[in-house]
Amino acid sequence: MTRYIHPAKKARLAKKGRQTRWAPFWTIPKVYGPSKRIHPGRHTSVKRSWRRQNTKA
Repeated sequence: MTRYIHPAKKARLAKKGRQTRWAPFWTIPKVYGPSKRIHPGRHTSVKRSWRRQNTKA
């Protein structure tokens, strides 16, 4: 790994990291109803881990 990451690559990696976060907790009652209790990661759009899949960044 290089010591210096170019700003464009760093921005792409930051975007990929933001896409894999859980959805906010307040979206659960909004999507499923007020009485549902499910994990916020269930309706996260992109499910990716740095161990499993590689990005093309």
